[in-house]
Amino acid sequence: MSDPGGSWTLLTGHGHVLVEIARDPEARIRDISTAVGLTERTVQAIVADLEAAGYLARTRNGRRTKYTVNRDSLFRHSAQEGLRVGPLLDLLVTEDAAARDLAAQDGAAGKAGKDGAAEVGAEPTTARHRPTLRRRRR
Repeated sequence: MSDPGGSWTLLTGHGHVLVEIARDPEARIRDISTAVGLTERTVQAIVADLEAAGYLARTRNGRRTKYTVNRDSLFRHSAQEGLRVGPLLDLLVTEDAAARDLAAQDGAAGKAGKDGAAEVGAEPTTARHRPTLRRRRR
């Protein structure tokens, strides 16, 4: 079945990446790439664009990077002249967080015992990716 609206999306790749970083400021490029459906190289280029334009800043802590989104940045298109990105990000991140919270509650309710308490040893409803350890070539 074909998509009647075509294959376009409302947000650009830059918009998707910015929303993902707003959701998780400590997300890895790999995780962002998976979430938005773009290659890691493309996401790296977009992050560089967003940083150069002042939409975000990067802070290194060892091997990890933490992003800080500048919610006071203005939209770049003249049709949104004077509007800040913060309220849009707040809407998208808040809606997503509410949906995740609801899903987590549903998952916890499904694992609860007769008295409503969660089972001991039940798996968490969300899991973070662990860094992949690579072997060094000799």
